[in-house]
Amino acid sequence: MTSRALQSVLAATVLTGLAAGTPLFAQTKVEDKAFVSGGKVDIHLEAGDYEVRASRDNHVRVTLSGDMGNTVAEVVVKDRNADVVVRKTPNSSKTFHAVIEVPKVSDVAIRLSAGDLDVDDITGSKDIEMNAGDLKIVTGNPDSYSKVDASVGIGDLSPGPFGNTKGSFLSKSVTYTGKGKHTLRARLSVGDLKFQ
Repeated sequence: MTSRALQSVLAATVLTGLAAGTPLFAQTKVEDKAFVSGGKVDIHLEAGDYEVRASRDNHVRVTLSGDMGNTVAEVVVKDRNADVVVRKTPNSSKTFHAVIEVPKVSDVAIRLSAGDLDVDDITGSKDIEMNAGDLKIVTGNPDSYSKVDASVGIGDLSPGPFGNTKGSFLSKSVTYTGKGKHTLRARLSVGDLKFQ
């Protein structure tokens, strides 16, 4: 293929990708702040696909990827408290994804308007509220909790190590009392909640 023909093919490919709205290069944005082990992290998220997991260090880190549009991530740290905010998320993106990392030992409070949320094994108390979507929580050792209180308004609840659910399709809940020191509270209005 001649150099001119190759340039034409390359230009056509770029223009086709731009016309289709497909990003040509993977986008990634990172906000990162040093924090402490054993602190409290408040996380406020607009609609999207999220994963909250333990960091390999004592940092609070937000990594945005995919079609981010005008998404803004903010991390503010003060003493033993950290605030994470992800806002202006794209309304119709199928590729937007955010990973929030917190120290392995942290208490977390998460508020998500809608979307999918996976919370990995983080040692500490958890307080999670979502309006709609799918919520998966890796609980770690169930004996580390003193109290578990979870409910789903409409949808399914898989209690994992916390016994049996109460209720029907329109309202399901699970409660658990243990000998640990942490608490776990989860509220989901519409969707599926799964403990692992």
